[in-house]
Amino acid sequence: MGIFYARGMFNRFLDLLFPRVSLEGEEGMHMTEKEFEALVSFPVRVEAEELRASGLLFLDRIVAAGSYEASPLLRSAVHRFKYDRQKSYAQELGAILLEASEMMEMTGETVLCPVPLHWTRTFERGFNQSDVLAQILGEERHCKVSPLLKRRRATGHQAHRSHEERHEAMRNAFAVTTSHLPERVILIDDVATTGSTLDACAEVLKMAGVDCVEALVMAKG
Repeated sequence: MGIFYARGMFNRFLDLLFPRVSLEGEEGMHMTEKEFEALVSFPVRVEAEELRASGLLFLDRIVAAGSYEASPLLRSAVHRFKYDRQKSYAQELGAILLEASEMMEMTGETVLCPVPLHWTRTFERGFNQSDVLAQILGEERHCKVSPLLKRRRATGHQAHRSHEERHEAMRNAFAVTTSHLPERVILIDDVATTGSTLDACAEVLKMAGVDCVEALVMAKG
C-alpha cells in the first residue's frame, strides 16, 4: 500500500510541475473524450501483392488502425506515447488497435510478436511501445505474446531515411530467439512507413521456418 501511495503522490507532484496537456492543448488530462472519439479506427489493409510491388518480399499482409494522413490526432498520440514516453496513452491506442485487429484472423495458434527495440533504446524510453500494445491485444484476443525476435544492433532513427536507406539499415538487424516457432506470426508495431523494419523481421522469421508473417500496426505513416 505504501509503495502505491508514494507513487501516486509522486505522479501528483509531477502533474503540478508539468501539467498534463491533451492532444489539442487542454490542460489537466492527456486526452479528452472528444479527442478519443476522433481517434476511431479507419483500418488500412495492404495485401501481399501490393507489398511485393513496393519491394517488401516477405510480409504477407499489413493492417494499420489508421493513417497519419487521415488522422493528425493519431500522429500526435503515437508520438507522445513513443517519443515522449507517455505510457498513459497505451489503453486508448490499444483499444483502437483492438478494433482494427478484427480485420485479421486470430486463433489460439496465432502468436503476436512485438517488434523489438535495441536494449539502448528500451533503456532510453523505459519501455518498448510495441510490447505494451501487444500485451493489451493478446489479452483481449486470447493470443500468446512472445518475443520471437531480438535486435542484434542499434539501427538509429528511421524517420528521415529514404526507402533504400531504411532497407540497408535493417540488413541483418534481427535474429530469432528460439527454435520453437509457430506457423503463423503477427508482428505488432506502432508505425509502418516504408515497411522495411517489418519486412526485415518477416524475412528472419520465414528463413527460420514460419509459414505466414503478417503485421498489425497503429498507423501507416
